[in-house]
Amino acid sequence: MEYNKVKDADKIIKKSSFLVSDPTKYKNKWSDFFGNKNPIHLELGMGRGEFIINMAIAHPNINFIGLELNDSQMVKAVERLGKKNLSNLKLINDDAQNVANIFGKEIDTIYLTFSEPWPKKIDEKKRFTHFNYLKLYDRIWKKHKHIILKTDNRGLFAYSLETLSQYWYVFDRVSLDLHHSEIPIPNIMTDFEKKYFEENRPIFYVDASFKD
Repeated sequence: MEYNKVKDADKIIKKSSFLVSDPTKYKNKWSDFFGNKNPIHLELGMGRGEFIINMAIAHPNINFIGLELNDSQMVKAVERLGKKNLSNLKLINDDAQNVANIFGKEIDTIYLTFSEPWPKKIDEKKRFTHFNYLKLYDRIWKKHKHIILKTDNRGLFAYSLETLSQYWYVFDRVSLDLHHSEIPIPNIMTDFEKKYFEENRPIFYVDASFKD
């Protein structure tokens, strides 16, 4: 997906107190970094930060980390945060392929919210639910595996259900239309999701886990 380039985006985000400029030095030390033993939840491809920011506000007893490669997108999150006092939220400007260099076995939950679907077969390995990524996540899970995925893309959703099930994840909750589920699922919307909701587009959702 193409995004508008923000001039001096890298300089803008570096000024934010929420940005961790050298996250690799906190590998295996993130609980110490946050100053508590609360669970650590990670969103990969957080975009403009609407989801992760509101999750941090709603759940003060969970530590949240939003990772985004595109600095122009992260600028929007930094602007949203302003001078908010959220001690349980940090941002990382990096590639998701580097998560094992940033975290040890410290992550309790991974959120994949409206990730780039990479619909072409040639780009399959870039999908966050490709086997290569699932294997990568195995290196950062604290104890149990737990992935929550939301997308408007039917193809990516079907693909993800297949790869997750083949990787022995169990589906705790699945919805083919999140906003009209018979059993309500607690939900904080992203920017994209709000737009899709107004367009009455179905949102696909899966809460997947694997307990050794």
